[in-house]
Amino acid sequence: MRIRYTIRHSFLFSCILGLLGSSSVLQAQSPSVDSAESPAFRDVYIGTYTKGKSEGIYHSRLNLKTGALSAPKLAVACLSPNFLVCHPTLPVLYAVQSAPGGKVASFAIEETGMLTFLNDAVTGNGPCHLDCSPDGKGLYVANYGEGSSVAFSIDADGKIGARTAHIQHEGSSIDPRRQKGPHAHGIYIHNHRAYVPDLGLDKVLIFELKDGLRPNEPAFAPITPGAGPRHLAFHPSGKTVYSINEMASTITVFDMDTSSGGMTEKQVITTLPDGFSENNSTAEIFVSPDGKFVYGSNRGHDSFAIFKVKKDGGLKAVGHASSGGKTPRGFGIDPSGDWLISANQNSDSVLSYRRDAKTGALTATGSRIEVGNPVCIIFR
Repeated sequence: MRIRYTIRHSFLFSCILGLLGSSSVLQAQSPSVDSAESPAFRDVYIGTYTKGKSEGIYHSRLNLKTGALSAPKLAVACLSPNFLVCHPTLPVLYAVQSAPGGKVASFAIEETGMLTFLNDAVTGNGPCHLDCSPDGKGLYVANYGEGSSVAFSIDADGKIGARTAHIQHEGSSIDPRRQKGPHAHGIYIHNHRAYVPDLGLDKVLIFELKDGLRPNEPAFAPITPGAGPRHLAFHPSGKTVYSINEMASTITVFDMDTSSGGMTEKQVITTLPDGFSENNSTAEIFVSPDGKFVYGSNRGHDSFAIFKVKKDGGLKAVGHASSGGKTPRGFGIDPSGDWLISANQNSDSVLSYRRDAKTGALTATGSRIEVGNPVCIIFR
């Protein structure tokens, strides 16, 4: 019995060794951490204005361990794709284009990261921003030039479908040069509503997602006259929304009524350091995925303003970080929250920063790629 017991276990031990050996072989054949298909990387798409060095939408890959950006490749040639968004479930990307009459286009995302044109539609004059509904059935566009909000259906294959709404904004505000009429500067889908910051009206217009778009009740939230709201960021709690105001270089903090969709102002805070008196305008704003910090970009001061989020959703300024170039029009924070990528429009550069989750501080990684007139960063 003792001899049979030893042989049996010896045989089992050999099998285990064989399995371990097979596992080692499988591991050796699996993609390395440097592979483009490794989960250690994330796709980055860069929207641009096609003048100077740019030809369309560019693609890079962000190394999630080091923050390094791969050399940019032209994903697709197209005319001034100045803002981008991805479909929530399908491998499709949408871009507004500063084409004659204004267009929004759809592109299939290939396994290589390259893009293939699917179809497009006319939006109206001067499209500047867009968003998808969470269910992937609606596409929404803000037209800065004519000051309007537009909705389209999305087909099952991700192509742009029929236009379902076109709402012309009306009114003006106090600046005779920039606010003689409406200028929709963003459109954000949140809690079954569309929120549209209109720089020309000093309002955030609110629409229900019914019949394409329909005015909500309340229909808007006012912004300080002359501030010029540009973009919004929603806190993960759903209780607070932040408006970055281009003309005043401020952020307005609103409490959000999740039932009515209404917004109540609770704080206005500058994006600039004390003593700075040169020309500046703000551009982009994001809340970190953990909800602890808010970041806004300054064009002129060429920096990122960093704010700590207080318990009530209000903001406390904690510092600034250089954008590493001129005119940081757009930036993005990757879904992990570890990295911020900046697009410096007037220095043709895109840089990466490591984000400190405890302090909110940004540290340049040294990774810098050249892209002509970059204005938008999105991740996939």
